[in-house]
Amino acid sequence: MDRWRTIIEPFRIHSVEPIRLTTVEERDAALGAAGWNLFNIHADDVLIDLLTDSGTGAMSRDQWAAIQHGDESYAGSPSWFAFLESVQSLFPFKHVIPTHQGRAAEKILFSSIAGPGKIVPNNTHFDTTRANVEATGAEAVDLVIAEGRDPSAIHPFKGNMDVAALDDLLTARPGDVPVVFVTITNNSGGGQPVSLENLRAVRAVCDRHDVPLFLDGCRFAENAWFIKLREPGQADRSIPDIVREMASLADGMTMSAKKDGLANIGGWLAMNDDAVAERCRNVLILTEGYVTYGGLAGRDLEAIAQGLREVVDEDYLRYRIRSTAYLGEALDRAGVPLVKPFGGHAVYLDARALLPHIDPLQYPGQSLAVALYREGGIRGCEIGTVMFGRHPDGSESPAAMDLVRLAIPRRTYTQSHVDYVIEVVAWVAERAASLTGMRIVQAPPALRHFTARFEPLPS
Repeated sequence: MDRWRTIIEPFRIHSVEPIRLTTVEERDAALGAAGWNLFNIHADDVLIDLLTDSGTGAMSRDQWAAIQHGDESYAGSPSWFAFLESVQSLFPFKHVIPTHQGRAAEKILFSSIAGPGKIVPNNTHFDTTRANVEATGAEAVDLVIAEGRDPSAIHPFKGNMDVAALDDLLTARPGDVPVVFVTITNNSGGGQPVSLENLRAVRAVCDRHDVPLFLDGCRFAENAWFIKLREPGQADRSIPDIVREMASLADGMTMSAKKDGLANIGGWLAMNDDAVAERCRNVLILTEGYVTYGGLAGRDLEAIAQGLREVVDEDYLRYRIRSTAYLGEALDRAGVPLVKPFGGHAVYLDARALLPHIDPLQYPGQSLAVALYREGGIRGCEIGTVMFGRHPDGSESPAAMDLVRLAIPRRTYTQSHVDYVIEVVAWVAERAASLTGMRIVQAPPALRHFTARFEPLPS
């Protein structure tokens, strides 16, 4: 198969849903009503929805069949045991606590171990992770390697943590770090993977300072595929074997099954520490549900169990990573500035480089995302100063990068859809000099990108 250039999906389409084709005039009206925030756009008014890959993928025939096995017993459902077996086959942690999605796992964990005076390092926190850390009064610190902060730098594992910086932090703040996190793949940094070599080095630092290491494992299978492709000595290993080694280097994890669980809802929190697990289960019962369903229906537990078996299939992963690269390579040839190398779940446009005439505090990422929607009905997501520029004290400064993420839902769009995206992005990029900045007219104090309202600045 590798001799052919054409990417074919390793599946056939069993069911279809319509896309409503809209006009520029209709999209202009939708933007005005939404306050130029793409989260507020009605999904029926979107042609190609690349806002997120979280819960937006297509489930397989076997996942839909597994749903029919869903047992809705409140406690001890057979569906819970199917879910538990599937999770622990890849992540053999002692305690597995189901949640309705990843941010619930984050909320439960950080409310149990963080708090004022604490500091939580990560290669790069994503939005809900940072918000849940900061909601406890703790400080979230990003320690990605220098290449991970440079969109154009070429490095096979730009998601790696800066091990020396981590060692310095743990030395300077003994007793203040309840956990070290590594996000695989590194979403905020462009969907960049983390190497096994780096995870081993982070583990060694954590051991020296007696601090637990957790994974944010949302895209663990994509990270394992990059390890197989790029890391010396890993090419002949199976994906499940690589995943189990990643898990063996950690003391626990948070997980959104809406990504590499191939499900539309769900997640879990896992760990080996008995005392922390007991505290977390008490919070779970208070906020999510009983410990064997965690806010999920039995049918959802079954869908996740089957999804975890499918996501480590090498034919699927080869198609997944290659089709994302197809989008990135075409935009690169068109001269669009991008985060390189391309990530697994998304292509990230470098809005700051494309729109140098727009100050970061006038949100070039938001301006570019709005333009892609207006011109072609493509909904992406700003990953930049809107999302990360506001600090807990209310001050604001430019984020490390201003990006627009085009996140590709799993098993959802075909190559012709991607070709259309390429055409629209290239067209907008050619006219980038005509775009103006944005200003925020209304926003909440935290996670403002979800509900803020904007207006374009005059040209």
